[in-house]
Amino acid sequence: MIDYPFPIGKPSRKDFLRGAALTALLPLLPQISRAEAERIGVLEIAPGIFVHVGKYQLVNKANRGDISNPCCIVGSEAAAVIDTSGSFAMGSDLHAAIKQITDKPIRYVINTHMHPDHVMGNAAFKASNLEFVGHYKLPAALYARKESYLANARERLGEAAFKGTEIIPPTVLVKDTLELDLGRRVLTLKARPTAHTDNDLTIHDQPTGTFFLGDLLFSGHIPTLDGSIVGWLKLIPELMQEKAERAVPGHGPKSMTWPDAILPVQRYLTVLATDVRKMIKDGKTLEQAVATAAQSERDKWALFDEHNPRNVTAAYTELEWE
Repeated sequence: MIDYPFPIGKPSRKDFLRGAALTALLPLLPQISRAEAERIGVLEIAPGIFVHVGKYQLVNKANRGDISNPCCIVGSEAAAVIDTSGSFAMGSDLHAAIKQITDKPIRYVINTHMHPDHVMGNAAFKASNLEFVGHYKLPAALYARKESYLANARERLGEAAFKGTEIIPPTVLVKDTLELDLGRRVLTLKARPTAHTDNDLTIHDQPTGTFFLGDLLFSGHIPTLDGSIVGWLKLIPELMQEKAERAVPGHGPKSMTWPDAILPVQRYLTVLATDVRKMIKDGKTLEQAVATAAQSERDKWALFDEHNPRNVTAAYTELEWE
């Protein structure tokens, strides 16, 4: 069943307005059964909001880059896609699924950040008359990594899934806050300071109170650090002030309770920063830090051994200059 976002207890004026907006929108939204949603690989988490749940794996030929959570939001006039998965093949499957959900045109593809498992499916949407939207630092980040991203994707995905994959930069840039109207449904996009990356973008669906965080929120899958551990830890309390009925992680289940969902991420990053700072203070080398930092978190996360060494390296390189 869908968790409809009508508030419990005494509603505020904002709750009334949001409830009224959703009530007006509901008759205009697609009706799809759970069985049909599962058949086409998406799950409806709130009225008109659909999420495909990626696997807790590294990119490989078998999964075709299907390791993150792309989403679709449908309004009365148009739809928006949030992230497009990790290959042209996966992006094409997502596009086909959305066409089965709604006949509304896709007006926007929104990328939450630069990582290949979130942007490599963009090319599957480029023939449509739509805008690609991202953080104002996203074009430079993609340009700097374009050749390595494509080479790594070709090698890991294999030619069948990779064919057609290309880097598509945003045509609409978000420097602070931007609102996108899908018809009786307004999305609020916010460019965030450097944290998971230097180009993180969050999206808030006003009618349902659904908060899309991209890889600022991981669950089960260990967080990965490609920006600033100091910045991420500073940003988390600010994110927690956002009022939302549910959150959608970049990696994890289809939706989570907010703000409790981000507490394990905060814990892991705090442990990582504390351990690395102590090792730097004690004169330990980077190699020693990689071998021991944050090991108390090892049994709490999938893919720990694959990603924690890189996280330690990134944290050590940043914190040694404090």
